[in-house]
Amino acid sequence: MRAARLIKMVLLLQSRPAMTAAELARELEVSERTVTRDAQALSEAGVPVYAERGRAGGYRLVGGYRTRLTGLARGEAEALFLSGVPGALREMGLEDAASAARLKVSAALLPSLRDASRTAAQRFHLDAPNWFREPRTPELLPAVADAVWDDRRITARYRRAQDEVVRELEPYGLVLKAGVWYLCARVARERESAGGPYRVYRIDRFTAVEPGEERFARDDGFDLPAFWAERAEQFARSILRARIVVRLSERGARGLAYAVDALSAREALEAAEGPDADGWVTVTLPVESEEVAHTQLTGLGPEVEVLAPQGLRDRFARDARRLAELYAGAGPDGG
Repeated sequence: MRAARLIKMVLLLQSRPAMTAAELARELEVSERTVTRDAQALSEAGVPVYAERGRAGGYRLVGGYRTRLTGLARGEAEALFLSGVPGALREMGLEDAASAARLKVSAALLPSLRDASRTAAQRFHLDAPNWFREPRTPELLPAVADAVWDDRRITARYRRAQDEVVRELEPYGLVLKAGVWYLCARVARERESAGGPYRVYRIDRFTAVEPGEERFARDDGFDLPAFWAERAEQFARSILRARIVVRLSERGARGLAYAVDALSAREALEAAEGPDADGWVTVTLPVESEEVAHTQLTGLGPEVEVLAPQGLRDRFARDARRLAELYAGAGPDGG
């Protein structure tokens, strides 16, 4: 355990100009006294760790010291080659850079680990788009990706409803969701207003992107995964404006999360009434609209009964009558 911690400490100091004892203790999940002892051990082992005293002091490596990646275990090396998504890198125009990086990492690995890229690629593959949907790469994605990497402002023209709007944006990050690329950005003129709200744009709605000469100062407090998770949940809830009441059999309750929004289904089932004498539960479910709910719940067949609103219940009653007429009488074999 200590050897792994010492390697991690060296790698942390390689990645930053200097770190305080408190920062290292937090990253390594040890006490500051342990950090002091580890720094002394590294120094005695020939790693040039220098400690600066005082309020602004800390630890740093002297003389641009670097260590080779020979401390990687096989599992770590294979995980490293899984960390990129080949399709996404290709769409952003980064395939050549990623390939060169993998070659350099492979060259630094121990001979016994140099097949890690092949063994990982033959065992795991990510195919992000949904079934039966042809993925389309937005033509302007590479230009947007370059601006994201370079912290460079862009002037973007995009479609909004029936109009085209021009905005000067500070592009913070890209997200690939179900085969669709989104840009998380801040409108430049709103930077100082109300903390400068971040917005989400679909890249395939951009009609023009012009990189600017000016770079923007990135907000170090911006957390892309956390922002996207929060915004995605807000979006999912914002479109669920209607409420319906349904009865579900045990089988219908198990299948509800596959028919409607999974989070809404789970919350509705947690607050369910019942089960009744037939073993069915009653839930109040948020949905986008009666039309959408009709399409979604049809897949549950006779395992769901709509109680309200009456208009949606009538839809299912008409469906049931039509199905009864279709299947009434003898079958095609006369049975």
